[in-house]
Amino acid sequence: MIDCIFEKGLIYDGSGNKPYAGDVAILGDRIECIGQLDDVECIQRINIEGLVVTPGFIDLHTHSDFTLVANGKAESQVHQGVTTEVVGQCGHSCAPVCHHSEIPKVAIGYAPSAEKAQWETFGDYLNHLDQGKLGVNVAAFVGHGAVHRMVMGDDLRLPEPEEVDKMAELVEVSLEQGAAGFSTGLEYWPGIQSAPEHIVPLCEVAARPNRLYATHVRNRDRFYDLGFGEAIATARLSGARLQISHIQPKHGAPPHAMEHTLEMIQTARQHGVEVAFDVIPHDWAHTLVMAILPRWALEGGVEKVIGRLKDDQLREKIKQNRNPMWMLVVDRLWSKIVLLNSKANADLVGENFEDIGRIRGKDPYDVVFDLLLEEGSEMHQLLWTSQSFSKDDVELCLEQPECVVISDTLALAPYGDLAGQLGSLSGYGWTSEFLSHYVRERGVLSLAEAVRRLTSLPAERLGLANRGRLQEGFQADIVVFDPTAVSSTWTIEQPRSYPEGFNYVAVNGQLAINAGKRTENDAGCVLRAPF
Repeated sequence: MIDCIFEKGLIYDGSGNKPYAGDVAILGDRIECIGQLDDVECIQRINIEGLVVTPGFIDLHTHSDFTLVANGKAESQVHQGVTTEVVGQCGHSCAPVCHHSEIPKVAIGYAPSAEKAQWETFGDYLNHLDQGKLGVNVAAFVGHGAVHRMVMGDDLRLPEPEEVDKMAELVEVSLEQGAAGFSTGLEYWPGIQSAPEHIVPLCEVAARPNRLYATHVRNRDRFYDLGFGEAIATARLSGARLQISHIQPKHGAPPHAMEHTLEMIQTARQHGVEVAFDVIPHDWAHTLVMAILPRWALEGGVEKVIGRLKDDQLREKIKQNRNPMWMLVVDRLWSKIVLLNSKANADLVGENFEDIGRIRGKDPYDVVFDLLLEEGSEMHQLLWTSQSFSKDDVELCLEQPECVVISDTLALAPYGDLAGQLGSLSGYGWTSEFLSHYVRERGVLSLAEAVRRLTSLPAERLGLANRGRLQEGFQADIVVFDPTAVSSTWTIEQPRSYPEGFNYVAVNGQLAINAGKRTENDAGCVLRAPF
């Protein structure tokens, strides 16, 4: 007997094709059949007339590496239709580590509940995730930052060839243990000091089993063409399948940067380089505050950084950095930069740095240094955000058929260990922002194509063979929502607010959202490559 039937819905199957009316039947964790199922016996029938039914949304780029350890329910994601997350992006992954004492240093989103974690290898990390309850399915990339630290620590120098070989071995072992791909963050430490010749051999390892290479490129502002060109060249030389992460150029890039970048990508594709990209569906950028520091200031790890930030002369030297991660800092546009996440100064979250400077009676640049010091050993959890993307660039990207839509955020919950964390302003409503603003209001994409960007396209990029479509025999990851009502409720002042319009979410056949309410079902699992 069938477990559950969603009946009388409008089916968007994830292919991008036109929708059709029908019923979707679930048996166990699979889609058993699709069609007119009035006569089929089942335990539960759910009438969804007037609503659309789609595959579960796949977030190809998240930073939930630690937050899923702290609270696997992934509340902020499940409430907006996400059924699968991909962590380990931008070069940040929770493993491998040389010793479990190093775990807090490797990725953003660290939570106290991870203090007793004992993993070291990548496989250990996946096993740790598997031991807890997961509200979503999780695939994980191995990050360049983790393997670099395993071999070189936080030394400010270029790796020797034999050290690159050791990193390649660590990537290979991680892939064998289930890593879904390899990622770099070339605007972050230690990726910032790595040249293409240090990255290409690692990408070659990822290319052999056809795993994806995802990169946060360097220089998305004045030197945007060098950063994107480097990514394309790395893929060309290594043979890796390339995913350019959150591709939007930043403040400081020329007006033609996005158009030019797309031209570069198209040319590369014409010459055999497999490259695609993803985009965050709004104009807010967010990142680590530590990224403001030049590479010399980051050498030796957090303890050394703390010492330098206490030195007035070194502070002044840092201020002279002409190429920080954000050109907003060079231009001293402090009013456009908002504190996003802080443990030590939660009362200042949501304030811009010009106002924080006024509150503290200090130059905003010095306030940045003070806030980092006040976070202490967890300064890499200090985040800020700004409206540094162009809305026109976002729309131009969305018009490209190879553009996946992502969150670049954390799976969170407004309670428990994660109550004080925030990964982005849209963390509780990025899918609703996309579906309401860009699809319903702006009409940039049809709803059928928008669903494809959230489902089958990321599944194809990742290599998931049985998710991303409403198809008989596929996993029963399913979302039911009202396209006329779906909307975000987050604001800068109140970002921890669930979206409206999502009625049902099934993860591996079990209802995680039932009639708009979260259930106790957590049926997600770790997805180990090859899938």
